Amino acid sequence: MSEELKREIERLRDEINHHTYLYYTKNAPEISDAEFDKLMQRLIALETAHPEFASSDSPTQRVGGAPVEGFRTVRHAVPMLSIDNAFDFDTMRKWDASTVRGNLEGRSVDYVCEPKIDGLAVTVRYEDGKLVLCATRGDGENGDDVTANIKTVQKVPLALEKGFRPRVLEVRGEVYMSKCEFDRLSREREEQGEAPFANPRNAAAGSLKLLDSHETARRKLSAWFYGTGEVEGAPFGTHKEMLDYLGKAGLPVNPEIKPAKDIDAVIAYLQAFEAKRHALDYGVDGVVVKVNDLRERETLGYTSKFPRGLIAFKYHAEQAETTIESISVQVGRTGVLTPVANLAPVLLAGTTVRRASLHNEDEINRKDVRIGDRVIVEKAGEIIPQVVSVVTEKRAGHEQKFQMPAECPECGAKVVKLGEEVYQRCSNMSCPAQIKGRLEYWASRDAMDIEGLGPAVIEQLVGKPLVSDVADLYAVKIEQLAGLERMGEKSSKNLVEEIAASKSRGLARLLTGLGIPNIGQAAAESLADRFNSLDDLAAVKGDDLLKIDGVGPVLAQSVVAFFASSENRKVIEKLKAAGVGMTARRAKRPEGGPDLSGRTFVVTGTLSGMSRSEAEAIIKSLGGKVGDSVSKKTDFLVVGADPGSKLQKAEQYGVRTIFDADFKKLIGR
Repeated sequence: MSEELKREIERLRDEINHHTYLYYTKNAPEISDAEFDKLMQRLIALETAHPEFASSDSPTQRVGGAPVEGFRTVRHAVPMLSIDNAFDFDTMRKWDASTVRGNLEGRSVDYVCEPKIDGLAVTVRYEDGKLVLCATRGDGENGDDVTANIKTVQKVPLALEKGFRPRVLEVRGEVYMSKCEFDRLSREREEQGEAPFANPRNAAAGSLKLLDSHETARRKLSAWFYGTGEVEGAPFGTHKEMLDYLGKAGLPVNPEIKPAKDIDAVIAYLQAFEAKRHALDYGVDGVVVKVNDLRERETLGYTSKFPRGLIAFKYHAEQAETTIESISVQVGRTGVLTPVANLAPVLLAGTTVRRASLHNEDEINRKDVRIGDRVIVEKAGEIIPQVVSVVTEKRAGHEQKFQMPAECPECGAKVVKLGEEVYQRCSNMSCPAQIKGRLEYWASRDAMDIEGLGPAVIEQLVGKPLVSDVADLYAVKIEQLAGLERMGEKSSKNLVEEIAASKSRGLARLLTGLGIPNIGQAAAESLADRFNSLDDLAAVKGDDLLKIDGVGPVLAQSVVAFFASSENRKVIEKLKAAGVGMTARRAKRPEGGPDLSGRTFVVTGTLSGMSRSEAEAIIKSLGGKVGDSVSKKTDFLVVGADPGSKLQKAEQYGVRTIFDADFKKLIGR
């Protein structure tokens, strides 16, 4: 029976990996999402019931694991070298004639042209077909071990396709964030009061270097592979043969990669691809041109810095000159004030640009941007229009300096700055510019989870106006909703019931929904674990908040500033009057269970018979607290199989360890 279960688990893994490859890499799914979900649920059930068959290459590992405390440094088996750059076609022709053919006795050479993805370079090592390591480029000799995070990238196979599993295959590639995902993440960060990423490359690099792989998984990174490092058992004669092998092994290879018979064909590719690259859903800042024959490339060798057989052609970021006609201030969903340059229309990277973000007051002052200035604009990461510089020599004397307003341009409330933030914010929670965004956030799944309260309904509720803040939702009647466009009596009744049900969501979701700057879901849950009610939290002074684990100066100041606002206090009182629960939801302690109050636990490794989240939920139900990482304040480390670095950290701090069997005795299992 044991062998049959093992074979069934392995069969499911292979089948799921195959369908993941077809869906994410080949864009040619063979089964429906529902069928795929059934396969995954079956595998999860079997692995949960039989943890002795756990495997690091199982597709169930893609959700991410427990947060790590830092990244270990690993040495690359084969160094990840830099590539020389060219910025014009003359340089490309000189490289072909002198560096390449000049060192190959003048014979003709064919090339491969590859889009240069604007992401983060990584090396991924497979042994006998299984993913065992991923590291960032680092300094070229050493990089950071980001294996836990790369496993969350759906395009990266955890196991190579059968028939393409050499002893060692180390592949080189680029992890990136698509433009669509960047837009989604930017909106989400704005809603949570966080500063947006500058461009998709920064977003990809930051996401792959997160200590919490659960969060990395949520950001939907992608990857393309284009080279190899150490290889045992898979010889290639040409670069094109190597790429074909990687594709057959299940690794994503960019379809825009093309062969070129000579330098003229390379130049033609560079010219054609420049226009095409803007339409792609990922950032490309150039093209890497490589000698196709690997023996010729080896013969060419290296300069003191670069391999001679490769060169990166860099496109100039498309820029245009225009005039700043005025500067307006936008108020975001969390109250952040953003100055925006209103431009004389100009064509840039295929679109007409009329507005460009000036980011914040410090940026305006640093560049000395004035109304009436002639400026150079470009698209950051080919997406976001921005002012690069001022053409100061064209100033005529009529240009005007700009000052950020002291009062919100939408509602007149005081504008505030929090801690070291460069952003100014409107202090009024009921500011009209913020209401719609706050209502959407309040109704979101991680907050009050009100199904049916979407953007279209919110637009009408605010426009009537029936709602001016989140508390007004609880006074909306069925007949009022039924009078809205596309809202019948049944859907109106369902929505009123959903709104009523949200009253009992508890303190953590309430804190999330209120949209306090810098307080996301995780911070809200931490505060709800510490305080019994919203009133208790509101009464705490900033210095006392700083004594709580995980609360820094910015977060503490955000909380204090929020409760200091009279407008915010009015909304809270209205919520109370509507019957919205403002106390923490504590799990009922199991009868006869031990009292773990005042004790902090950290769980590491794989526990038999229960998941880590189940173990943490039990600890909380018994009154204990759960931490993400081991510190001097940790009382117990619960240790399962493959515990990782937390065990060493516990020994270092003298934290008491409880192994799997003893933990089960402690909780009465």
